[in-house]
Amino acid sequence: MSNSTKYVFVTGGVTSSLGKGIISASLAKLLQARGYSVTIQKLDPYINIDPGTLNPYEHGECFVTDDGAETDLDLGHYERFLNTPTSQANNVTTGRIYQSVIDKERRGEFLGKTVQVIPHITNEIKERIQILGKKGTYDIVITEIGGTVGDIESLPYVEAVRQMMWEFENDCIVIHLTLVPYLRAAGELKTKPTQHSVKQLLELGVQPDILCCRTEYELDLNLRRKIAQFCNVSLNAVIESRDADTIYDVPLLMQAEELDKVVLDKLSLPTKSIPNLDNWKSFLRRLKAPKSEVTIGLVGKYVELKDSYKSISESFIHAGVSNEAKVNIRWIHSEKITRSNVDSELKGLDGILVAPGFGSRGISGKIETVRYARENKVPFFGICLGMQCAVIEFARNVLSLTEAHTTEIVNDCKAPVISMMEEQKDISNMGGTMRLGAYKCNLTPGSHVSTAYNTDSISERHRHRYEFNNDYLEQFEENGMKATGRNPETGLVEVIELEDHPWFVGTQFHPEYKSTVDNPHPLFVAFIDAVLKNKK
Repeated sequence: MSNSTKYVFVTGGVTSSLGKGIISASLAKLLQARGYSVTIQKLDPYINIDPGTLNPYEHGECFVTDDGAETDLDLGHYERFLNTPTSQANNVTTGRIYQSVIDKERRGEFLGKTVQVIPHITNEIKERIQILGKKGTYDIVITEIGGTVGDIESLPYVEAVRQMMWEFENDCIVIHLTLVPYLRAAGELKTKPTQHSVKQLLELGVQPDILCCRTEYELDLNLRRKIAQFCNVSLNAVIESRDADTIYDVPLLMQAEELDKVVLDKLSLPTKSIPNLDNWKSFLRRLKAPKSEVTIGLVGKYVELKDSYKSISESFIHAGVSNEAKVNIRWIHSEKITRSNVDSELKGLDGILVAPGFGSRGISGKIETVRYARENKVPFFGICLGMQCAVIEFARNVLSLTEAHTTEIVNDCKAPVISMMEEQKDISNMGGTMRLGAYKCNLTPGSHVSTAYNTDSISERHRHRYEFNNDYLEQFEENGMKATGRNPETGLVEVIELEDHPWFVGTQFHPEYKSTVDNPHPLFVAFIDAVLKNKK
């Protein structure tokens, strides 16, 4: 049985966090540069329907797509590398698989049969894997399977892969990412963990075609030969994946290892042209040879886990390269900032970003941070809750509305300058019910934002329940805080700016979700540009 779309499965063994997402994105980048249309999807083995209600400490940031899917942060890497948007179909969780099968059973679609993991759950997984392929728009679909081989929760996924390898034997391959650790006491790299990991995969009926070996040191020919022999793969299919200075080095490292050529060979596809990675190489050159340096304070309540703000930190890398500057991020915990220490905590920063988030923890520190940035004329960027904190701070300290707050935290506050959106008021389920996905926004000509975007109409991604309360808009605008971005249909305030300040912008939307290597986000680029000018 043959298929017009080819499937590449990426599994991981030995330990999690080996970088399946980066390897998948790098391979996709190389195949894309050879002229193939490629997409990547992530299968996540947890039972949550999506990561929307997961604590960032558990999962890192929740990435949002144009069509409003709350997804795994790896989808952010896919978009940043490929410069193409992902969608609902690019991230599937076990929770969603089981929910779909149970809904079918309740509707009577299985005609009274006993519903089982095989075939019902595995059939659902195979269907989800093939949704993107069946659209006919992609030559190759890369499917990353979360977790590690041997985890109880990922067994149905591996079984679905085994069945697909059997059904479409010439159209599917498996890349297994594994660890070759260096034992300092013995002074050598050890291949046994890789052998055991492959053995576990074989016990589940899946023979990997390619092994990507994560290692701190070079894999010499003898080690490669040993791995190939014991794991039953060809020698050129043992790929070294050495630790890199930056994730943006990985596509070039994988190209040097000829990963893309081996994949195309195993899928019986022509290599087409030599990959054109000129833009990518130019990006890397500028990344590694900046002409200036700035320090930005990223103020948030999850700063211990940097992955909570992954898209923001990557957007700063893109914007830095665009401005030929190195952006150093100082991670600052908003809970630690008070009225008495704010000056010493934020001293020496060239710019300040107040990060998104939910809940009351650390919010007073964020509000103090905004006051500091406003009064000291430090370039400021507030995203989502960061923008809302800017509104609250201005209301309290400029408009003298001392009890101004958001109803998210003080339900019956006297001056609710941020309040719950009308359509959110009757919602009781917390998962997947926020204002999610891309919405249009009209910008005020001549404002910081319209200058940055170089247009007066944009579309950006959202993830929130609360909004600027338009009852107070006139008061704000009369006193110098302008609404420079508004939703054309609802009149919702999407962007606020301060007059008489080097650069003070707050956005209700999340610009960080759309920044890529090829298209750094205009607001981040403009922010870093303003920071550089202000520093001079």
